[in-house]
Amino acid sequence: MKINNIILILVVVFGIVLYASAFIVDETEQVVVTRFGKVVGAPKLDPGLNFKIPIIDIANFFPKNLQQWDGESGQIPTLDKTYIWVDTFARWRIVDPVKFFQTVGNTLNAMGRLDDIIDSAVRNFVTSYDLIESVRNGNRKMVFDLEGQDTLIVVDGKKSPVASYRVNFGRGKITQGIREQAQPKLVEFGIELVDVKIKRVNYVEEVRQTVYDRMIAERKQIAEKFRSEGRGEARKWLGKKEKDLNQITSEAYKAAQEIKGQADATVTRTLAEAYGKDPEFYSFIKTLEIYNSSLDAKSSVVLSTDSEFLKYFKNYSGTR
Repeated sequence: MKINNIILILVVVFGIVLYASAFIVDETEQVVVTRFGKVVGAPKLDPGLNFKIPIIDIANFFPKNLQQWDGESGQIPTLDKTYIWVDTFARWRIVDPVKFFQTVGNTLNAMGRLDDIIDSAVRNFVTSYDLIESVRNGNRKMVFDLEGQDTLIVVDGKKSPVASYRVNFGRGKITQGIREQAQPKLVEFGIELVDVKIKRVNYVEEVRQTVYDRMIAERKQIAEKFRSEGRGEARKWLGKKEKDLNQITSEAYKAAQEIKGQADATVTRTLAEAYGKDPEFYSFIKTLEIYNSSLDAKSSVVLSTDSEFLKYFKNYSGTR
């Protein structure tokens, strides 16, 4: 009976010792084993079951996957003396857990070091370039681009030329430079800075309204550009309409005159043919028309009896 109790006690003790000495490494973790504060052996990087000396050894777990750093937005002046609020974020990971343990110890302390190093690099680069470099990545033409035109915009009641910008460095290269400047300072902590990005850029309150006014003025300038092009196009079509209308009218007038001329020619030809059959009768009719138009009850005419004008009177009176 005593032997069974002893065996049971030994099994329980062995189980406790085994449980205290075993630890499991997850695929998202890496472990540094320390003994009395000093690193023992190589870090455990592969997932699986591992063992250590219970009580004496301590397993220190660190994340192996990407970690997020989110900086606090701050007010930074650009090279062209424009104050802006810059908000950045970064992705980092632990590549040397032993150095990481020996220098910063945990992720909370690592965040403090990242704050100091990355914020300093961000400030250095933003202050070294004009505002446009932190906003745009290149010189790609915008859909509505007024650059290169001799135009004026109105800001606060004053006319000023539209500014022409040229990006020589760009936002992408600025963030790349921030990462390259910060990375060597993080090597001693066993940290790799994977990427840095500018999350948001905004103007400070003092200059924001002025910028909004300029943006509105530029949009109005673009609208006026379209309106002027529309007016020019309208005048072009109106001119074409007037031209076509005049052409149609002149062609119609020409056709009408030709038809009228042909009709007059037909009438004249028909009359000539009709009167040509009896010239004496034609002369008689025409003379009567002249009498009717030139003589009335009050008319007095003194003519010789030999006048050709009165020949039909003479003939008439002679036959009478």
